[in-house]
Amino acid sequence: MAKNILPFGSWKSPITSDLITSESVTLDQVHIYDGTVYWLERRPMESGRSVIVSFCNNTTKDMLPPPFNARSRVHEYGGGVYCACEHGIFFVNDADQDIYRIRDSCNPQRITDIENVRFADLCFDSRHNRILCVCEDHSNRATETGNSLVSIDVTTGAMSTLHQGYDFYSNPRINQDGGKLAWLCWNHPNMPWDGTELWLADVNENGLLANPLHIAGSESTSIFQPEWSPKDILYYVTDESGWWNLARHDETGGLAVTTQKSEFGLPQWVFGQTTYAFSASNSVICTHITNGIGLLSVIDPDTLVITAVETPHNSFVSICADDSTVCFIAASESTFTQVIRLNADNFESEVIASSCNTNIDDGYISRGQSFSFETRHADKAHAIYYPPVNREHEAPEGELPPLIVLCHGGPTGMTDASLDLRKQYWTSRGFAIVDVNYSGSTGYGRNYRNRLNGEWGVRDVEDVCDAANYFADKGIVDKNRLVIKGSSAGGYTVLAALTFHNTFSCGASYYGISNLESLITDTHKFESRYTDRLIGSYPEHRQLYHDRSPINFVDRLSCPVIFFQGAEDRVVPPSQAEKMVAALKNKGIAVSYVSFENEQHGFRHASTIKAALDSEFYFYSVILGFNPADKLSKIPIENADA
Repeated sequence: MAKNILPFGSWKSPITSDLITSESVTLDQVHIYDGTVYWLERRPMESGRSVIVSFCNNTTKDMLPPPFNARSRVHEYGGGVYCACEHGIFFVNDADQDIYRIRDSCNPQRITDIENVRFADLCFDSRHNRILCVCEDHSNRATETGNSLVSIDVTTGAMSTLHQGYDFYSNPRINQDGGKLAWLCWNHPNMPWDGTELWLADVNENGLLANPLHIAGSESTSIFQPEWSPKDILYYVTDESGWWNLARHDETGGLAVTTQKSEFGLPQWVFGQTTYAFSASNSVICTHITNGIGLLSVIDPDTLVITAVETPHNSFVSICADDSTVCFIAASESTFTQVIRLNADNFESEVIASSCNTNIDDGYISRGQSFSFETRHADKAHAIYYPPVNREHEAPEGELPPLIVLCHGGPTGMTDASLDLRKQYWTSRGFAIVDVNYSGSTGYGRNYRNRLNGEWGVRDVEDVCDAANYFADKGIVDKNRLVIKGSSAGGYTVLAALTFHNTFSCGASYYGISNLESLITDTHKFESRYTDRLIGSYPEHRQLYHDRSPINFVDRLSCPVIFFQGAEDRVVPPSQAEKMVAALKNKGIAVSYVSFENEQHGFRHASTIKAALDSEFYFYSVILGFNPADKLSKIPIENADA
């Protein structure tokens, strides 16, 4: 069948914003207990409510009735929000940040009733009938929030402090007989991927800690996911070698389990992340990232031989195991994110949940292609390219597509080629996409992460510009229609690229940072010293903060920008965007500001996601000069005729 000839950007696509919001959920935090699989679903159609879902005897069931919302706000990003045990499911409720218990056919029962505290990283201690978790205390608003390890008596709701004194805690993990507790802790200015300490203590009959011992990690070595094996051996992930590799602890100290140039750990932006688990045979089932690609493997604990498991997926998170069953969340270039149940003996797998249940014709799907490119510094950076694809349309001969360069958040984050409807929204309309793992990204070893130390706002910005120029110079995309977009720290990279370089025609900033000095004073505890490594300590390096803040150099900015902002964002407050918008208005540059009430850092409501996506598309159509096939609501664009 002959294709319709239409300019790039004007193609009609079945992948609409309505489809994306109505058919998609976010999957997270898989657990197995007593043969039942549990996971979280964040649902845009329920205003972003996170629901605990169970799967047992081939039946899927919501465990959490509305309006309950399983979400922790410790570190603002949360995670580790529930645990399953013989007493039911314990979870943190978003509205009050208290812990509740849910059992089959029962309404949630409130366990704690404590004002101004938040809980995360829940772990059940059967021996003492209590929950072990991280507590974040907001009761004294005149000082920095306090973080500690605490226990919660599930009968009385009484809270007791187990350990305090460090700025941050995570991963309280009790061993099989309840006699030992392991945990991670770290201090400013470290983020958990910079350096953490692994501690081990005895637990006495009264549940108190005794003989605490620092066993691994340091200010310059990152430890991730301590976990007890079925034989009560403490495993953990360490990047002492320059790569996050698996290790275990015994009387003689730490023993390397893997020694690969592969990442068995992740940047701990949220609590409760897992990359390995133990089957009944004591084998270690693990996920790891090699050259940006996710792999699944099994390790023999005696020989330490690692064997690859064949799977159609190449992106994995949240792995867990129980007896001979392994579960994880996975995706690939051709499959949406799914909850997978795997037989640990024969590796047969089945899909038990999917993030998207709609069927999109393959003729509208653009598959990500991983590649590396040379930067201006004569080293390599990494990205994923998505060409425009639409079975019904093609562009006029000789026309090149506009390119959208994506900047992930963090900046210590990572992107992969998992099938994502939000990317397909653009490629099926005639846009090409380059999703960049710029210097500082996870997935390529500690040295690659450390490239951004002292260089945030420089190396990441240069890398995204170099990625765009790579395709423009090859004549694959239109050099006069290069677009850049990103959120949070990625939004900062967008604004810095548009201000300090002349590569792009326009950009979209989702709750991005424009004033680095304001970030120091306005942001929350977890990230309040993040920039010490990324830029330099403050105020000693105040001039660097000034020189890398786009708000101070609006006179250099000469291309249009659209800003999206949550009115309740405490990570990047609205003032960051509003100051930039005002400056652009005054300069006469086309600018649009779209603010959403009841949204925080990261959009959760279906109406917000839809409005932002369509508004961004409308903005591009005006600035780049094409006629969209979609009927889009107009948004105000100041200085649109400039």
